[in-house]
Amino acid sequence: MRISDEWKDYECIDAGNGEKLERWGNFILRRPDPQAIWYTDKKWDKLDAFYHRSNKGGGYWEYFTKLPEYWTVSYKHLTFKVSLTNFKHTGLFPEQATNWDFMMNKISKCKDKVKVLNLFSYTGAATMACSSAGADVVQVDSSRGMTEWAKENQKLCGLENNYIRFIVDDCLKFVEREYRRGNKYDAIVMDPPSYGRGPNKEVWKFEDNIYKLIDACIKILSDKPIFFLINSYTTGISSTVLENILKTRLLPLYPDGYIDSGEIGLPITKDNMILPCGIYSRYVSND
Repeated sequence: MRISDEWKDYECIDAGNGEKLERWGNFILRRPDPQAIWYTDKKWDKLDAFYHRSNKGGGYWEYFTKLPEYWTVSYKHLTFKVSLTNFKHTGLFPEQATNWDFMMNKISKCKDKVKVLNLFSYTGAATMACSSAGADVVQVDSSRGMTEWAKENQKLCGLENNYIRFIVDDCLKFVEREYRRGNKYDAIVMDPPSYGRGPNKEVWKFEDNIYKLIDACIKILSDKPIFFLINSYTTGISSTVLENILKTRLLPLYPDGYIDSGEIGLPITKDNMILPCGIYSRYVSND
């Protein structure tokens, strides 16, 4: 398991009974977490906001402190906007920091300019990580609101003068067009949802569409790609499934590399346990 344990502005204080207690900068949040199903004798009295899950789907925030509309947290040299959404999210997945570190490390070692494609880019945290390491980045997401949030993160990270293209589009359609245009990328990162819809109501279902998307992405890789990274939070999908796809489709084409797969997680301060948060699989060049 890859652990994101180098945060200073974020902390998973405790977890259990289907919930987690987190510190985001100076604010304490209580949110549902489907992985934290173990029992804990929690006494979570000191908090600023609590997201209540509804039995009918969705939920709402209960506030104990007047919170700002948004605030920022930093990870190393990166700064991100945090805001509480109606769907319990904050605009950032802190467990992904281990992947940011990996991408920044690989890109910074390249002598030539690296071109990165970030699919299902959400608020652009991976985009900012890659850009800060020196890459040119094209990021694609079907949500205009999340794309505008990503542009705010670009400014917060001081990357306004870096080459970042923000595209609002269906990811598969964009990749297919890039192939027809003859565009190539040295690295691809994607975080596809379990289920979603594109800007024109295109339906995305992970288990039905992931293989087709990966095949399409392979066609736009450069001759010597440095990484191909897939993140997933889809229930029932193992990292081994993603590893098998990359081994059968990608590794034969680019044998000068290897596949690394597993879980990502966050340390829990209270009891020195790990909160599992998702899975990943990635092709990594040997250079």
